[in-house]
Amino acid sequence: MTNAGASDARDRDEAGRARNARPRDGLGRPLPYGTEGVPRQPEGVLRAPRETVAEAQALLVAGRPFHAHEVFEDAWKSGPQDERALWRGLAQLAVGLTHAARGNTAGGARLLRRGAGAVEEWQSERGEDRPYGLDLPGLTRWARELAGRVEHDPAPVDARTEAPRLGP
Repeated sequence: MTNAGASDARDRDEAGRARNARPRDGLGRPLPYGTEGVPRQPEGVLRAPRETVAEAQALLVAGRPFHAHEVFEDAWKSGPQDERALWRGLAQLAVGLTHAARGNTAGGARLLRRGAGAVEEWQSERGEDRPYGLDLPGLTRWARELAGRVEHDPAPVDARTEAPRLGP
Protein backbone atom coordinates (compact mmCIF):
# COMPACT_ATOMS: atom_id res chain seq x y z
CA MET A 1 0.00 0.00 0.00
CA THR A 2 2.92 2.35 0.55
CA ASN A 3 3.69 2.42 -3.17
CA ALA A 4 0.12 3.28 -4.10
CA GLY A 5 0.08 6.10 -1.58
CA ALA A 6 3.40 7.40 -2.88
CA SER A 7 2.22 7.31 -6.48
CA ASP A 8 -0.96 9.18 -5.55
CA ALA A 9 1.21 12.03 -4.25
CA ARG A 10 2.79 12.57 -7.68
CA ASP A 11 1.94 15.61 -9.74
CA ARG A 12 -0.60 14.69 -12.42
CA ASP A 13 -2.10 16.45 -15.42
CA GLU A 14 -5.80 16.62 -16.28
CA ALA A 15 -5.65 13.18 -17.91
CA GLY A 16 -4.06 11.63 -14.81
CA ARG A 17 -0.57 11.23 -16.37
CA ALA A 18 2.38 11.84 -14.06
CA ARG A 19 3.83 15.32 -14.63
CA ASN A 20 6.41 17.16 -12.59
CA ALA A 21 4.77 20.47 -11.69
CA ARG A 22 7.82 21.89 -9.92
CA PRO A 23 8.92 25.26 -11.24
CA ARG A 24 12.05 25.24 -13.41
CA ASP A 25 14.84 27.67 -14.11
CA GLY A 26 15.84 28.86 -17.57
CA LEU A 27 17.94 25.74 -18.13
CA GLY A 28 15.11 23.41 -17.13
CA ARG A 29 16.46 22.52 -13.70
CA PRO A 30 13.74 21.86 -11.11
CA LEU A 31 13.39 24.47 -8.40
CA PRO A 32 11.77 23.97 -4.98
CA TYR A 33 7.98 24.11 -4.89
CA GLY A 34 6.82 27.66 -4.18
CA THR A 35 9.80 29.20 -5.98
CA GLU A 36 9.09 31.32 -9.03
CA GLY A 37 10.53 29.76 -12.14
CA VAL A 38 10.35 30.61 -15.81
CA PRO A 39 7.16 29.79 -17.70
CA ARG A 40 7.03 26.16 -18.82
CA GLN A 41 6.50 25.21 -22.43
CA PRO A 42 3.14 23.51 -22.86
CA GLU A 43 3.53 19.92 -24.05
CA GLY A 44 1.94 18.40 -27.12
CA VAL A 45 1.40 21.65 -29.01
CA LEU A 46 0.88 21.24 -32.74
CA ARG A 47 2.72 23.99 -34.61
CA ALA A 48 3.44 24.59 -38.24
CA PRO A 49 7.13 23.90 -38.96
CA ARG A 50 8.04 27.58 -39.37
CA GLU A 51 6.25 28.36 -36.09
CA THR A 52 8.33 25.66 -34.42
CA VAL A 53 11.53 27.21 -35.77
CA ALA A 54 10.52 30.74 -34.76
CA GLU A 55 9.47 29.74 -31.24
CA ALA A 56 12.59 27.63 -30.69
CA GLN A 57 14.80 30.48 -31.96
CA ALA A 58 13.18 32.95 -29.54
CA LEU A 59 13.78 30.55 -26.65
CA LEU A 60 17.40 29.98 -27.65
CA VAL A 61 18.03 33.74 -27.88
CA ALA A 62 16.48 34.10 -24.41
CA GLY A 63 18.99 31.55 -23.02
CA ARG A 64 16.36 28.81 -22.60
CA PRO A 65 17.64 25.89 -24.68
CA PHE A 66 15.83 23.31 -22.51
CA HIS A 67 12.54 24.93 -23.44
CA ALA A 68 13.56 25.11 -27.12
CA HIS A 69 14.21 21.37 -26.90
CA GLU A 70 10.62 20.87 -25.76
CA VAL A 71 9.32 22.81 -28.78
CA PHE A 72 11.42 20.65 -31.11
CA GLU A 73 10.24 17.55 -29.26
CA ASP A 74 6.61 18.45 -30.00
CA ALA A 75 7.47 18.63 -33.73
CA TRP A 76 9.40 15.36 -33.51
CA LYS A 77 6.50 13.52 -31.90
CA SER A 78 3.69 15.03 -33.96
CA GLY A 79 5.26 15.78 -37.32
CA PRO A 80 5.34 13.70 -40.47
CA GLN A 81 7.28 10.47 -40.17
CA ASP A 82 9.82 11.55 -42.79
CA GLU A 83 10.74 14.65 -40.74
CA ARG A 84 10.95 13.12 -37.28
CA ALA A 85 14.69 12.47 -37.50
CA LEU A 86 15.27 16.16 -38.33
CA TRP A 87 13.24 17.43 -35.36
CA ARG A 88 14.78 14.85 -33.03
CA GLY A 89 18.26 15.95 -34.12
CA LEU A 90 17.36 19.60 -33.49
CA ALA A 91 16.01 18.67 -30.05
CA GLN A 92 19.32 16.91 -29.32
CA LEU A 93 21.23 20.06 -30.30
CA ALA A 94 19.14 22.15 -27.90
CA VAL A 95 19.51 19.69 -25.03
CA GLY A 96 23.23 19.43 -25.77
CA LEU A 97 23.49 23.19 -25.29
CA THR A 98 21.43 22.79 -22.11
CA HIS A 99 23.89 20.27 -20.68
CA ALA A 100 26.90 22.39 -21.68
CA ALA A 101 25.31 25.41 -19.96
CA ARG A 102 24.66 23.34 -16.83
CA GLY A 103 28.33 22.31 -16.74
CA ASN A 104 27.82 18.73 -17.93
CA THR A 105 30.43 19.05 -20.64
CA ALA A 106 30.73 15.35 -21.49
CA GLY A 107 26.96 14.95 -21.91
CA GLY A 108 26.71 18.25 -23.72
CA ALA A 109 29.42 17.37 -26.23
CA ARG A 110 27.94 13.92 -26.81
CA LEU A 111 24.44 15.29 -27.48
CA LEU A 112 25.73 18.11 -29.68
CA ARG A 113 27.59 15.59 -31.83
CA ARG A 114 24.67 13.15 -31.88
CA GLY A 115 22.28 15.93 -32.92
CA ALA A 116 24.70 17.20 -35.57
CA GLY A 117 25.00 13.69 -36.99
CA ALA A 118 21.22 13.23 -37.08
CA VAL A 119 20.65 16.59 -38.78
CA GLU A 120 23.44 15.93 -41.27
CA GLU A 121 22.11 12.44 -42.05
CA TRP A 122 18.59 13.79 -42.61
CA GLN A 123 19.98 16.54 -44.84
CA SER A 124 22.00 14.04 -46.88
CA GLU A 125 19.10 11.61 -47.30
CA ARG A 126 16.62 14.32 -48.26
CA GLY A 127 18.97 16.52 -50.26
CA GLU A 128 17.63 19.57 -48.41
CA ASP A 129 19.87 21.87 -46.41
CA ARG A 130 17.44 24.74 -45.70
CA PRO A 131 14.00 23.30 -44.83
CA TYR A 132 11.68 25.82 -43.15
CA GLY A 133 14.44 28.42 -43.23
CA LEU A 134 16.81 26.28 -41.15
CA ASP A 135 20.53 26.45 -41.94
CA LEU A 136 21.39 22.78 -41.44
CA PRO A 137 25.06 23.03 -42.53
CA GLY A 138 25.55 26.02 -40.22
CA LEU A 139 23.89 24.20 -37.31
CA THR A 140 26.07 21.11 -37.70
CA ARG A 141 29.21 23.29 -37.83
CA TRP A 142 28.07 25.21 -34.74
CA ALA A 143 27.33 22.00 -32.81
CA ARG A 144 30.64 20.32 -33.61
CA GLU A 145 32.64 23.46 -32.85
CA LEU A 146 30.87 23.94 -29.51
CA ALA A 147 31.28 20.24 -28.66
CA GLY A 148 35.03 20.54 -29.21
CA ARG A 149 35.27 23.64 -27.05
CA VAL A 150 33.29 22.25 -24.11
CA GLU A 151 35.39 19.09 -24.09
CA HIS A 152 38.51 21.20 -23.55
CA ASP A 153 37.02 23.67 -21.07
CA PRO A 154 34.78 22.19 -18.36
CA ALA A 155 33.32 25.58 -17.38
CA PRO A 156 29.61 25.97 -18.10
CA VAL A 157 28.90 27.95 -21.26
CA ASP A 158 26.52 30.90 -21.41
CA ALA A 159 23.40 29.60 -23.18
CA ARG A 160 22.52 33.06 -24.53
CA THR A 161 25.88 33.84 -26.11
CA GLU A 162 26.33 30.29 -27.41
CA ALA A 163 22.81 29.97 -28.86
CA PRO A 164 22.85 29.13 -32.56
CA ARG A 165 21.05 30.98 -35.31
CA LEU A 166 18.66 28.40 -36.71
CA GLY A 167 18.49 30.16 -40.06
CA PRO A 168 20.31 32.77 -42.09
